[in-house]
Amino acid sequence: MSILTNQAETETYRAHTRVVSIGDRVIGGGNPILIQSMTNTKTEDVKATVEQILALEKAGCEIVRCTVPTPEAAKAIGEIKKQIHIPLVADIHFDYKMAIGAMENGADKIRINPGNIGSTDRVKAVVDVAKERNIPIRVGVNSGSLEKPLVEKYGGVTARGIVESALDKVHLIEDLGYDNLVISIKSSDVLMCVKAHELLAGRTPYPLHVGITESGTVQSGNIKSAVGLGLILGQGIGDTIRVSLTGNPVEEIKSAKLILRTLGLRKGGIEVVSCPTCGRTQIDLIGLASRVEKLVEDYPFNIKVAVMGCAVNGPGEAKEADIGIAGGVGEGLLIKKGEIIRKVPEEELLAVLKDELDHWEA
Repeated sequence: MSILTNQAETETYRAHTRVVSIGDRVIGGGNPILIQSMTNTKTEDVKATVEQILALEKAGCEIVRCTVPTPEAAKAIGEIKKQIHIPLVADIHFDYKMAIGAMENGADKIRINPGNIGSTDRVKAVVDVAKERNIPIRVGVNSGSLEKPLVEKYGGVTARGIVESALDKVHLIEDLGYDNLVISIKSSDVLMCVKAHELLAGRTPYPLHVGITESGTVQSGNIKSAVGLGLILGQGIGDTIRVSLTGNPVEEIKSAKLILRTLGLRKGGIEVVSCPTCGRTQIDLIGLASRVEKLVEDYPFNIKVAVMGCAVNGPGEAKEADIGIAGGVGEGLLIKKGEIIRKVPEEELLAVLKDELDHWEA
C-alpha cells in the first residue's frame, strides 16, 4: 500500500480534481472537504425528514442525501428543499423515473449506479434531464454490487474490479455527452476500499466522495471509518466524506469533523484531550471528560482543552493545551498553558471551565 507522506504529494490529487457545484456549495479543485450524511427517515414524511436535516445542519452537516424510492418521495424533495439550508442529494437505486422526478423537484445532485438503472436508454433519459438542468451526477459503485463478469475476471471482489466498474459507468455517461460527475467507490473492507481509491485517483479528474460503507455501529463503524478515511484522505484523495454508522446520523457528523480535524484538514471547534486514568485518579474522570466533551460542542473556538485526572502530573501533561482542568482529592486545578491558575472544589470544576469558555476571546 502506497501511503504518501510528503506534504506536496498529499495535496496532488485533491488539488487537481474538477470543481463541481452542488447547490450553493462547491467541491473539488482543492476546495475544503465537505461533510455529508444521509437521512434515515421516510423521505415521504416531509416533517420528520426536515427535522432530521435541521439537526444535521446544526451538527455541521454540509450536504445531505435522501433516498427516493417512490413518486411521493420524489415530490417531497421539493417541499423539503424549501425548509432546509444545505444542498440536497437524491439517492436512486433502481427506477430511473425517480431520478428524473427528483431532479424536476429540485434535487441539487443525484446519486445513481447506472448498472442498476437498466438500459442505456434509461440512463440517457436521466442524463438528458441532468444536462438540461446542470445537475451533477454521483456515480456510485459498492463492492457488494460488483457485476458478475468483473467478479469472475478478477477472481472475486477486488479493488481493481471496483475501479473498473466505476470507470465503465463514468465512460458510459461521458459517451452520452455529460461530464458533471462525482465518483464514489465504497467497500466495507477497509483495506480494499483504500486500495481502490489509490488505483482510481490517478485515472480520473472527477471529485471523489469517500466513505467506508456498512461500517457498523457507532463504536465499530467509527474505528473502521477513522482508519479507512485517515489512510485515504491522508494521501490527498477525497473531496467529500461520509462516516456511515448504524445509529443517529448526527453521530456521523461529529465523527467526520473529528477525523478532518485530526488530519489537519479542518480547523475550528474545540479539541478535548484527556488522560486514560490510572490508580492515581481520585475523581470521576471518565464522567467529567464526557461532560466536558458535551459542553464544548457549541463553542466555535479553535483551541485545545485538557481534562486530567491527576493533580501531580496534570499541569505538565496539559501544557500543550490552551486550558485544562486536573483532579485531586475532592478538588481540582484550573490550568492555562501548563500554569496552575487556581484550585477549586471538585464539584465546581465543570462550572469553572464553562465560565472560562464563556469569556474566552477568539
